[in-house]
Amino acid sequence: MYELFQSEKTNKFHFRLKAKNGEQILQSQGYKDKGGCENGIASVQKNGTDESNFEKKEASNGKFYFVLKAGNGQIIGQSQQYKTESGRDNGIASVGKNCTGECKDLTAE
Repeated sequence: MYELFQSEKTNKFHFRLKAKNGEQILQSQGYKDKGGCENGIASVQKNGTDESNFEKKEASNGKFYFVLKAGNGQIIGQSQQYKTESGRDNGIASVGKNCTGECKDLTAE
């Protein structure tokens, strides 16, 4: 499930994708407007099932993470950091399983 929310600090809109167990698996950049954020969610839904759209990375602290890119190469979202490469790879698989989910708009509450 996606959660669309607005940062109190920056007033930008963000989304996060959560697995069925409630764990966050992908977070977006900040968007100036809600429509841009909704387009970002649509892009994850379109690109999240193709493993070739994921770039596997290693942080300077030795932990692993991934970014999801659109067809034009733009980063759509980034994962949390994982202790192991297999954890990161499981996160990528989880995006593929969960990217077609519904969106809960937390700005409407």
